[in-house]
This record gives sequence, structure tokens and C-alpha cells, in this order.
Amino acid sequence: MKRRTLVGGLATAAVAAASPGTASPRRIGMSDVDRLQKRFAEIIASDHRHGGRLGIEQRAAALADEALNLQNAGSATQRVRSSLYASAAAFRSSAMWAAIDGRRYDDAKTHMREAQTLAEMSGDQAIKFRIWSHTGTMYRHLGRPADALAANDVARNLFLTRRDPLFASLGLARQGAILGTAQDRSGMRRTFDQAQEAMLRSNPTDYRPVWMLAFYDQAELDSLALSANLALGDYPTAEYHAHRCLSALRPHMIRSRAIATTRLAHAQLAQGAADAATATAMKVPTDVATHHARVARMLQEFGAALRATAPGSITAQTWTEHAATWRTTA
Repeated sequence: MKRRTLVGGLATAAVAAASPGTASPRRIGMSDVDRLQKRFAEIIASDHRHGGRLGIEQRAAALADEALNLQNAGSATQRVRSSLYASAAAFRSSAMWAAIDGRRYDDAKTHMREAQTLAEMSGDQAIKFRIWSHTGTMYRHLGRPADALAANDVARNLFLTRRDPLFASLGLARQGAILGTAQDRSGMRRTFDQAQEAMLRSNPTDYRPVWMLAFYDQAELDSLALSANLALGDYPTAEYHAHRCLSALRPHMIRSRAIATTRLAHAQLAQGAADAATATAMKVPTDVATHHARVARMLQEFGAALRATAPGSITAQTWTEHAATWRTTA
């Protein structure tokens, strides 16, 4: 996939702006920023519904370029310019997240570098938090907990987390998920307690960016606790958080519901409940099971574990037949 680099994008826009023309330079204002924010909300909605798809990544990257090119399309105040850089960083961070969710990690790293540069140019603490927090998640998925902790610490040390307990809670919850991967049981439990306490202290009426409002709540905190306990092999606690997460998830969180359902199936199977686990795994919608790379891999791992646990059983046969239908409907 061809992508314009940040430097290339700036240079192209600068040349276009320097070209002689008869029309007066246009005035770039907050209405342009508002238009981009509406497109950003659409990207967020697509991510929660579909997640990880290449099309979402490509649209977000293209919109980042569009926001960046506006910098040189006319005159603007410093406030508008900072907002345009923040919008470009937000789109690029969504492209980064789509690549992480789709397990396209090399592409995610490219988006990460550009997003980090744009966020610095914007001075926007919230988007800096999002990018570094996503970076920590990326390294967690890559099995590099030390790097994940270091990246997440950058997000957690921003002044924003001292001002807003909800950002502090998210940073702590993601820290807890990383500590689960690192097999730090006591650190994980302590961190999730702190994340819960910070969430309870947060004021729901405070202003927060659309990406934060769209996903972080009690259900997401339980989802991260589910992931951490599953990594630690504490399957009863993982199942507890799975049920809490699934009961609280908002309707638009289709991708998150599929992930939590799959993790619940893993937790049930690890406790010897093969029938219940298979019934749970079969609840994952075919569309998500076949088009979301992370969910697809988790379900493949579930099938392998089921066949190892109950080889030749009716339950294993039922799962194999169910999974076979995905190949005909994908």
C-alpha cells in the first residue's frame, strides 16, 4: 500500500500553495476543522463496528493527508493550525489502530511515527495520550511487555492524566493488561484496583474527545481485566470479567463484543467446560469471525485447543462443522 510520508505531504502542499494564481488565498477556519471532526466520528463508528479492516486504515490515512494539506491551502489562525495538526494526528492514530487491530504491525509502526510527529506539532495532550497508549497496546500484542510498559508510561505521565481521572483510569487499565502479559499478578491486580478507583472519581460531564467517549467505560475496563487474567491463567476471574463486560457493552461495540465473547470461550474451555465454551464461541457473528484478523486468529486458537482437549468428541466435530461454514460465506 503506497503512502505519502509526512515530509512528502508537507512538501507537496507547500509547492501547491506557492504556485501563482489569480484567486485570493482562502481563509481556513474552525468550520474546516468541524468538517474534519465529523469525518473522524465516522471513522470511529466504522472502527467499533468492523475494526481492523484495511479500508478503515486507508480512509483514515487519506483524511490525515487532507487535514495536513489544509495547512497550506490558505491563511489561518494559530488555533486553527493547531487544530488541523491535531485532526491529522487523530486520523493517523486511527489508521495506526486499524493496522494494529488487523495485525499489520509494520504498517502500524509507520502510522505511529507520523502520528507522533503530528501530535507534537498540535500540542494536543489528548491525542498524544491516544497515540502513546495505542503504541503500548501494539507492543503488548507483539509480546514485548517492556516496550509496552515504556510506551504506556509516556501516555500516563502526561499532565492530562492528573487533570482528568478518566484518562488516568484508561492508562492504568491498559497498564494492567500489559502487566498480565508480563505475568506480574500482584502488579496487575493493584493496577486494576487503581484504574477502577480513578474511574469512580471521574466526572461524566467533563469534556472529552469523541474517541474517548465512544469506547472507554466500565465495559472496556472489564475487557482489559479479562485479557490480563486470561494471560495469567486465572480463568475463573477472566470469566467473571467477561460476563461483566458483555452485560455492559453498548450496542455499537460490535468488534469489542466479538473479542470479549471469544475470550470468554477460551476461559470456559480452560476450565473444562468444552460444551459451554463451544456454544459461546459459536455466538461470534460470521462477519466478524471472517473479516477481523484478531478475532479470526483467536477463534483458530480456540479450535486447536478444543481439539486438543476433546479430540474426536461430538463437541469438537460440531465446532469443526461450524467453522467450515465460514469458508463458504466469507
